[in-house]
Amino acid sequence: MALAPFHLAIPVHDLAAARHFYGQVFGCDEGRSSDHWVDFDFFGHQLVIHQAPQMPHQAEAHSNAVDGHDVPVPHFGVVLAWEDWEALAERLQSLKTRFVIEPYVRFKGQVGEQATMFLFDPCGNALEFKAFKDISQMFAK
Repeated sequence: MALAPFHLAIPVHDLAAARHFYGQVFGCDEGRSSDHWVDFDFFGHQLVIHQAPQMPHQAEAHSNAVDGHDVPVPHFGVVLAWEDWEALAERLQSLKTRFVIEPYVRFKGQVGEQATMFLFDPCGNALEFKAFKDISQMFAK
């Protein structure tokens, strides 16, 4: 079965900063918009940023330990091809992006070995980008 694109709408308390982040930092194409929301092509998925008051999880993130790192919760992101993940990591590093968890490979030598990185958008929404050398291990136990 082919994957269907997801639709995700997230709150942002600074629409201009978030628009710049997703459009310029990530290079996502902009779709429809209004004074209060903007659609983006987020790696083939529909991400909509909506102007809203700052949410508690955006002001102070909760985290859970995973592979020795504090992973922010909630978070969202996409699973990329390995080469696309490497290119994105290089792009973000060249732009001096501040990471919560720097790009690295976790679970090395284990089932589910994956490249991952975590960062926050300007409004405190946590994002994770990951890649698997062997995509068949995405749900492996």
